[in-house]
Amino acid sequence: MNWDDLRIVAAVRDAGTYAGAGSRLRIDETTVGRRLARIERTLGVRLFEAEDGARKPTAPCEAVLAHVQAMARHVAEIGRVGEGVAGLTGRFRIASTNAVAEEILSPRAARLLTANPGLSVQFLTSSENVKFSRWQADLAIRLRKPDKGDFTITKLGEFRLYLIEPAHGSDVEPLICAYPEELGPIPETQFLKAKGWQSRSRFVADNVRIIRTLISSHQAIGVLPDYLCAELLADRRSRATLLPRRRDVWLLVQNHLKRDPAARVMIEWVRDCFHDVSRL
Repeated sequence: MNWDDLRIVAAVRDAGTYAGAGSRLRIDETTVGRRLARIERTLGVRLFEAEDGARKPTAPCEAVLAHVQAMARHVAEIGRVGEGVAGLTGRFRIASTNAVAEEILSPRAARLLTANPGLSVQFLTSSENVKFSRWQADLAIRLRKPDKGDFTITKLGEFRLYLIEPAHGSDVEPLICAYPEELGPIPETQFLKAKGWQSRSRFVADNVRIIRTLISSHQAIGVLPDYLCAELLADRRSRATLLPRRRDVWLLVQNHLKRDPAARVMIEWVRDCFHDVSRL
């Protein structure tokens, strides 16, 4: 029993013939007869009787048609569900690091959702990269460019990097904050290695906000992106040195979303978020 077959019952009742029903539904007369016969076998009743060259519904057919009409009303109501929501609609999952979601995206999410009542956003955050499959995320923000993948990759911008250290000397040598070895290719780790500090580090974390907290104690040194160190740059007890290398930021978008109008709004919003805090 399926909806297409049940529509044929209504079409035969309205047209009075198999040919007329087939014309309405744009299928041939033979198909109409075959599918009606299938419904009759399934229900164990006869739906139409031939009378004066026309097809007249039987009593069981009238009972079936009452349900078909109710179903048609429900189908029409389903089609109107989106009418009460103005503008674009959609639910989008964005994968990013914890720091990017907390410091860059979430403070700017209200303006997106207020302007687009039909949109909703789910953040998928982790210190590691959330797996970017079609079933887990729609958009992803990466601080390293992927080598390959079945998605569209565009550059969002660059973060400036600062070495932050205590401004004044101390009897105690400051702690060195470093990132895990698996993050060896990133500019922060490359700088620490060039200085010979990576191997001397006794504080390692993959969460940049944890490193910032220790640096804020004025007893440690480390490398931070500019969007996380505004307070430290203004702190006279800290000394900041701008590094020559910057950290690239990349946007990954599932290919099937490239032409989706609601997805385009999401993409532009992400671009605007990073335009506020990064430099191209």
